[in-house]
Amino acid sequence: MNDMKSVNALPADIDPIWAGDGSHLPEWFITALSVPREEGYVEISGAKVHYFRWGNRDKPKLLMTHGFLAHARCFAFIAPFFAQDYDVVAFDLAGMGDSEMRGSADTASRGQEFVEIAEALGLFADGHRPTIIAHSFGSGAALTAVTQSPHAFDGVVVCDLMIMRPEMLDGYWNKERSSPGSGNPDKPNRRYPSYKAARERYILSPPQPVAEPFLLDYIAYHSLRQERGEWTWKFSPEVFRRSNTPEEWLHMGKRLAQAPGRKAIIHGSKSMLFSPASADYIREIGGNDIPIISVPEARHHLMLDQPLAFVAAIEGVLAMWNTPPRIDSNEKV
Repeated sequence: MNDMKSVNALPADIDPIWAGDGSHLPEWFITALSVPREEGYVEISGAKVHYFRWGNRDKPKLLMTHGFLAHARCFAFIAPFFAQDYDVVAFDLAGMGDSEMRGSADTASRGQEFVEIAEALGLFADGHRPTIIAHSFGSGAALTAVTQSPHAFDGVVVCDLMIMRPEMLDGYWNKERSSPGSGNPDKPNRRYPSYKAARERYILSPPQPVAEPFLLDYIAYHSLRQERGEWTWKFSPEVFRRSNTPEEWLHMGKRLAQAPGRKAIIHGSKSMLFSPASADYIREIGGNDIPIISVPEARHHLMLDQPLAFVAAIEGVLAMWNTPPRIDSNEKV
């Protein structure tokens, strides 16, 4: 393959505004974004829900979603690696990315979104049960989904969800001074005179450097929209009308351990939000059967630090779940 490509040969997602001529982009990224996909909207409760879809409709189903204030393109360069063996959907949560806000932003409503999008796109057809793969805030919503509808999903892969012992969480809260993802639902999104001015204001939460800066540029660009010559954030301020208290996060570990069905955890080895102490805590409160995989050199935003290792970690979980259990020769069948 050529190391250099002209802009005209690049996938539509790679806009010159953030990518220039694209010559610095690795071949794997360009190839991933070139994998055929469907992009569209379905209407749910009178609001448009944005999604991408890859792969074969007859294959097992994967349902992917993102963290708070992010969007489905967090998985747009991850999902294509699964297109050969799966029917993969990545969607924008309500009020984020290109999905319109609908209903409430409370915990129960967020969980229901997984069932709604799966039904709308036929992921339950012919007895299929999708496996959920979700990052951060999306993982918390996914735990609600599998708890609300335990027979609807085949498992959930929780990717760097904030889980800490209560005493560690208290220390984190005191240091951060506010809940992660806090904001004012009654304040309109700020507007910027240029993309450059808006891009300078794009930061990750929690703040971190990224190992692959071009991926951060890609995510930042698709977090913004242009209106009447100005740039503003895509997310709706209404997403901040949600429960986001220390009490909620204090119980997140128990929610994960007690959630029905198959669960796996993938986290960054350098994550601020899920550490080896978090893994020990999960095991202590009943999660001994939950596989916990650490992605080396990755922080909270796994897909921006070690995207290919993140793919490999997901592949490992799915391969384990798809392998028939070993039967001991001494056991009766």
